[in-house]
Amino acid sequence: MLRRVIIYLALAVLAIGLVGAAGAQERQQTNPVPFAHTPCSVLDSGPCTPSYCSVFNHGPCLPEMDYPYGENLQLTILTVPPEGQAQKYHKPDHDLDTIGDLFAALRSCWAPPPPDDAREGMQMSVRFSFKRTGEMIGTPRLTFATRGVPADTRTTYLNAINASLGACLPLKFTGGLGGALAGRPIMIRYVDNRELARPVGNP
Repeated sequence: MLRRVIIYLALAVLAIGLVGAAGAQERQQTNPVPFAHTPCSVLDSGPCTPSYCSVFNHGPCLPEMDYPYGENLQLTILTVPPEGQAQKYHKPDHDLDTIGDLFAALRSCWAPPPPDDAREGMQMSVRFSFKRTGEMIGTPRLTFATRGVPADTRTTYLNAINASLGACLPLKFTGGLGGALAGRPIMIRYVDNRELARPVGNP
């Protein structure tokens, strides 16, 4: 009797082991459809698609990808273009169809204050959004200005920014770009990197 019990237990353990091995092999098979692979457990050896699933999510889930632009479209515009990047400061001669076209158009719009009213190294950031038609929604909102700068200097640069943007708007978007940009926040940081003459008597 004892011998039969032992045999039955051994067979049961063997059956459980075979079922578990088959299930593990099935779980590790990769779905040939792109981005549809089952996510890995920390105990699995793969293959799997890298993804950021919750520990409570049984999947499958899509991998997160890094795109060249963040949630807010951010652009830095220098008063003097860097060497070899002058082309990025020329407005495209066609309807704007990409983010690169948009950035080039915005760079080409910038007209800084005259040297007598300017401040070397001045930085100012504004935030705004476009309509689908290429017009601006409201007026640019000031988000940053160099510390320690007199109020009249800030006003001078903000006026220059508003005048520069107003002079080249509305922009001509293609239907696809206009739909993608409509209402999306755009942040522009203006940097006056000109070497300005200092007043006589200053070190």
